[in-house]
Amino acid sequence: MRPSANDGPIAAAALVPPGRDLAVAAEALYLLNLLFLPVIAFALLVWLHRRYMSSAPPLAACHLGQTLCASIFAGIILVGINGILFLVGQPDNPFTWVVVLLYFTIGHSTLLVLGGVGLARAIAGKCFRYPLVGRRCRCG
Repeated sequence: MRPSANDGPIAAAALVPPGRDLAVAAEALYLLNLLFLPVIAFALLVWLHRRYMSSAPPLAACHLGQTLCASIFAGIILVGINGILFLVGQPDNPFTWVVVLLYFTIGHSTLLVLGGVGLARAIAGKCFRYPLVGRRCRCG
């Protein structure tokens, strides 16, 4: 008979897949990087990746790799492309500001929604692959 969450705290702890806490931490740092602490959260994510990637269970390794790759991609599309838009357009032109703000808002919102889905999947103990930038994961 398989343990269920109604069997008590010890049986419920047995249901937590290995590496779930590390996966949740990686996804939370991804969201913190986008929302509140861009440089600090990214540095912590890189540190987590370097420290635990080689010994992490498959679930944690999947989320660590996905979040690091997605964070780098987010930096490129949010900072890099907006910078190019400013260089190509004229900063004193209202049209440039409209394009930059629309691009940033849509891009940032999309990345946040994907991060929320990734966090929910990590809490559930399941893998998540970020569209376009994520690599395939092998976790149970």
